Amino acid sequence: MRLAALYSGGKDSTFALYLALQMGHEIPYLVSIVPEAQESWIFHVPNIKIVPLMAESMGIELVTAETSGSEEDDIRALSEALSHLDIDGIVTGAVWSDYQWDKMNMVCGELGLKVLSPLWHKDQDTVLKEMISAGIRATIIGCYAEGLDEPWLGREIDNKAAEELRSLRGRYGISVIGEGGEYESLTTDSPMHSKPLEITEYEKEWKNGAGTLFVKKAHLSAR
Repeated sequence: MRLAALYSGGKDSTFALYLALQMGHEIPYLVSIVPEAQESWIFHVPNIKIVPLMAESMGIELVTAETSGSEEDDIRALSEALSHLDIDGIVTGAVWSDYQWDKMNMVCGELGLKVLSPLWHKDQDTVLKEMISAGIRATIIGCYAEGLDEPWLGREIDNKAAEELRSLRGRYGISVIGEGGEYESLTTDSPMHSKPLEITEYEKEWKNGAGTLFVKKAHLSAR
């Protein structure tokens, strides 16, 4: 099928894109919904403005639509972005969020598009292991759960980090892939990237046991 990938720049949307390509689907577009503020009911938000660099590295056309961040406006923006594309459906990185799943299927149902979610309801340990093994490199850029203290900000999600996340799950009950909003990620490299993303300037904001890493400057570096 000819699909547009809903792309936030996070690890899950990157891994879903990778799996869709491995299945033999054609992905001519990345679609990113960009909120005016740092909030959105449906979509991954932190550092969404870095996505154009990722699209450049992957050589895939980026389609964006702006939203106020409200649920109604998120749905409108997604519908408008998809309605103008020559596609059969979309690929999403949804894993366990029924809310997100329902909204994506509602929009695509109205447009006559199929929804491919290769990570949907897969075992979270399996998703994390296969993502790392596939060569998806991602950095944690948001920590919002007990156990994820400030040193986790800016840390790469590698095998050692995965082991520690599983340990934290045993203590605090967190999702190892951040599906409950425990953390957010930013992809820095993948098999689709011709050049990795290098973060050269950032700012950490930490308050009341939670924090976000905001990328100020980044570029594509040579391998």
